[in-house]
Amino acid sequence: MKKNLLTAVLMTLVTTVLFGVLFPLAITGLAQVLFPRQANGELLMRNGHVVGSRLIGQSFSSPGYFHSRPSAAGTGYDAGNSGASNLGPTNQTLISRVQQDADRLQAENPSVAIPMDLLTTSGSGLDPHISPEAAEFQVPRIARERRLSEDMVREAVRQHTESRQFGFLGEARVNVLELNLTLDEISAKPASR
Repeated sequence: MKKNLLTAVLMTLVTTVLFGVLFPLAITGLAQVLFPRQANGELLMRNGHVVGSRLIGQSFSSPGYFHSRPSAAGTGYDAGNSGASNLGPTNQTLISRVQQDADRLQAENPSVAIPMDLLTTSGSGLDPHISPEAAEFQVPRIARERRLSEDMVREAVRQHTESRQFGFLGEARVNVLELNLTLDEISAKPASR
């Protein structure tokens, strides 16, 4: 019995060190060598400062910036509180929020159908992308606020439109943070973000 207990304790210690310490350190080291940008969260830098991650959405409220999808993560884009609202289609809170967003967006662009991703949240609440249709919907506002031609803004959208992964997975998408950073390079920043 003593021999079995000693074997169990030694096996627990060996597997804990092997799989709880050495394996994670090896994988982390390998990731840092082979994929350093991805392993560190694909952070975007401007003028020596981190301005965000390519992987996590941010809130842009100024009319001179493209707006992201609505977020249900905490108070909005809170990576520590990621998740959907879990509100059903008949929940009055969800209906009110979607109606308010629809009214605001319809006032911005009255004659155009509102893309669904500007009204609905993603499963994580941290989606950094919008559809090309959602970006196109916002082009007139961005052009007007930044005093740019709509064609110039559309070209920026086109440059930041990513196609389906491997040609067949997912949908085409536009990274909002990268697009807004490009707009800041093209024209003066709007007053507030």
